[in-house]
Amino acid sequence: GVRDVMFLYEENRCSMTYMYEYPEYLKIKLPKKTARRYPAYELYLYGEGSYAEENKNLLLTGIPVLFLPGNAGSYKQVRSLGSIALRKAEDVDFKYHFNFFSVNFNEELVALYGGSLQRQTKFVHECIKVILKLYRDQEFAPSSVAIVGHSMGGLVARALLTLKNFKPELINLLITQATPHIAPVMPLDRYLTDFYTAVNNHWILKAQDLRNLTTLSVAGGFRDYQVRSGLAFLPRLSQHDSALSVVSSAVPKAWASTDHLSIVWCKELILATIRAFFDLIDENTRQITEDPKKRMSVLNHHFVRHPAKMFEENPEAFTNLTGAFTWITVKGSKWTYSVYNDSDGKYFVFPLASHRKSYSHVYCENSMLDTSSWIYGCMNTISSMCLEAADLSWRAELLPTTKASVVMLKLLDYPSLSHIVIQVPPAVGNKYTLGCEFFKEDSRTVQLPVTHLFSFGLSSSKILLNSSGLLYNVQLQHFNQIYQAFKIYIDSHCQPLKERKPSVYRLHIPWSYEDSITVAKVPSLAEVSAKLHIAQPHNDSSLPELIIYSSPDCQYEVSKHCPFMLLFQIVRFHAGAFPVYIVSNILLTYGGQLSTLKSTGQCSDFSLELVRTAKPYKVEPLISIVVFLQGFNWFREIWESLSLPEVDAAVLSSQDAWFPLVSLILFLFGTGIAYWSGVFFSTSLRLFSSLWLTLIRPTELQKDKLITPRRLCGMISLALVSWTTCGAFAVLIIYLQYLFKNSSTHAVQAQSSVDSIPEATQSPSNSKTLAEAVNSLKMHITILNLFTWIVLLNLPSFIYWLKNLRYNVRLDPDPCRSTAIILACILEILMSSSTSEVKSSKLLKIAAKVPLPLSVAMLAFGRMHLYRVPHFVTFSLLLHVLCCFV
Repeated sequence: GVRDVMFLYEENRCSMTYMYEYPEYLKIKLPKKTARRYPAYELYLYGEGSYAEENKNLLLTGIPVLFLPGNAGSYKQVRSLGSIALRKAEDVDFKYHFNFFSVNFNEELVALYGGSLQRQTKFVHECIKVILKLYRDQEFAPSSVAIVGHSMGGLVARALLTLKNFKPELINLLITQATPHIAPVMPLDRYLTDFYTAVNNHWILKAQDLRNLTTLSVAGGFRDYQVRSGLAFLPRLSQHDSALSVVSSAVPKAWASTDHLSIVWCKELILATIRAFFDLIDENTRQITEDPKKRMSVLNHHFVRHPAKMFEENPEAFTNLTGAFTWITVKGSKWTYSVYNDSDGKYFVFPLASHRKSYSHVYCENSMLDTSSWIYGCMNTISSMCLEAADLSWRAELLPTTKASVVMLKLLDYPSLSHIVIQVPPAVGNKYTLGCEFFKEDSRTVQLPVTHLFSFGLSSSKILLNSSGLLYNVQLQHFNQIYQAFKIYIDSHCQPLKERKPSVYRLHIPWSYEDSITVAKVPSLAEVSAKLHIAQPHNDSSLPELIIYSSPDCQYEVSKHCPFMLLFQIVRFHAGAFPVYIVSNILLTYGGQLSTLKSTGQCSDFSLELVRTAKPYKVEPLISIVVFLQGFNWFREIWESLSLPEVDAAVLSSQDAWFPLVSLILFLFGTGIAYWSGVFFSTSLRLFSSLWLTLIRPTELQKDKLITPRRLCGMISLALVSWTTCGAFAVLIIYLQYLFKNSSTHAVQAQSSVDSIPEATQSPSNSKTLAEAVNSLKMHITILNLFTWIVLLNLPSFIYWLKNLRYNVRLDPDPCRSTAIILACILEILMSSSTSEVKSSKLLKIAAKVPLPLSVAMLAFGRMHLYRVPHFVTFSLLLHVLCCFV
């Protein structure tokens, strides 16, 4: 599954964007108060060559666009947008042009540490005010700013509307690129999850106030393994009809999946964005239009359905067909026409009266892309000529590689049309083909059943199409959930021809804009991956389709195979929950070791205890029962009265991101990783102890007191470090100290076992001491394993603090400050503890039973809140410390 997510995806079909002149970034001077409050952040204006020189005096006359970088993103990522917009402005002689600004967030890791998101949001608000002041004395001064946000930058842009003193009219257009809108990818601290909750709740509750803001979210598709596209879809609100979410693989003229970084420089996608920007300009104000309907029309034109025509705000409904063209009537149901160096224009007329009884649809394609109209519907005819016609070219859409626009019309939707007219203008030096066919929908539709979850990749199905037409629809029955993932193989066989157009295979998902298109030569074997980004809504009954734009006289064999692609979807949708399941397994093992210590007086080996105690049936059934009962109002009321948070599995189920057996599979993955982590730590300690023995040769095992003045000083020092600098830094110090202590203990034990006298003559006290040391070491290895995951989960805030150390010594807010102080005190005591103190404790029975309910609670409340995991582990270790004294 990891291999599929990380490596097995389509090749990069994006072209790189290049600058024609050297890019320059002009730093904008901020007010002193703003610069003092946000010393790490800056605002820049992008420019190139002479354009950059002209803007150095900041007498700007263009349209302001603000770019917000994402997690660890650079302000220089604006160069692709800025450069292509500059080239486009040169094409129109700078009648209109855009000024691209970019914010420097110091490449902060905001996807892993949420403490700075609110600070970034407030800084962007100040930047918008500064930008608008630069245009204050201009003739066409803007009153709003368009924003393009990459990754977390898009979320920061949405968060602007949650600020109390922010005026919504300051933004009229927001485009986000690979932004996780629904939830954080890795919820590592509560500041991150609280920020998401505040933003999404505001957008739901204030949806009516956002109707003048047009929002476009572009997801990267399956190449983006950092942010899955399902997270990038904006929440669907019936009150908010000015939001659009698309996957880059479905964007016309791009048709390519992008990874998380290439989405900011993918030439095909940037071109679509810049074309949309220029079509959004109002000629009267020379700024982006204030009409929300026009903004949505433009975005739909460039990002959803491109008819191979230039955008027109109000296209003429009817037109008169004039010109010295020859009128030719076509009575057959199939028609093809090739044009090469034809100096005479023609109108081909298809009477509909004779076709309505036998056929339900008409499909036409045209390889001549000159952005002019080419297909019309006649409303009035005199003999074979049409006086007035409706332009049906707006119903067409582009196809890749074949350089064709295609249109399919349902005849029942056009009862007033009497004829279809195809216009063929003179073609001097050009070669292109046109084709039309009438067909009955049933004759071109076949059904391919999709296997259920329990097929385990062993089932397959196959259909055979003998193509006599230009279009076929393969309906994928019961394909509506994210766990249904499979591959479709299309094997085409055709009669030999010198020149044959390639076939286009389109996987169409009707409930979201996540189509993917595959172009294949004929004959060939093509592979289409059928995977969903979001599940089918409950109120939608439409069927996904594999649309085959075929070549006549070809045979297509369509087969479906399920090579264990369920694992791909599990890793893609739930890889972030792996730490929870791993720690849950280790915690169950830890509880088992305490239980064995109580019953036998010996601490069992980690690997053996993991096999014995880490069973999914101990934790999963209870969570499933709670999720089931939460479907009843009475139980939900009791649950809420106890102020308990909602179970994460119930939230994921409501988002259609939870599917059968996923928790069991994740638990088994966690067991495997926990097992090998135990092997790793045991091996690592042996290596460290061997190194220690080469440096120092200890003579005997020493017994330390649990609390000494030196340890108290260590606790106080670490508490001060945590309070004055960064909690994660204190956690890392105590972790390294604990690791060093156990390595030296292992070395002492090894040396003692080597130097000890033969067992037959060995004194009982020496034997008992050595056995006690072995038991203690086994317990310490498990604690070290648990503590390692706490360190890893807190590591992002440490990296953030380290990177911003030059601006502030103290991390504020700090998500793990209080936890770090408690852990420092616990581990200072535990590192010198032994099993001899624990096994005689009155609290050992309780301490051995607590890890099981803690593991259940961890899986119930930690999947979507990883920052809760250290709290459960800390509580368990705290009981261990109490066992040393009571």
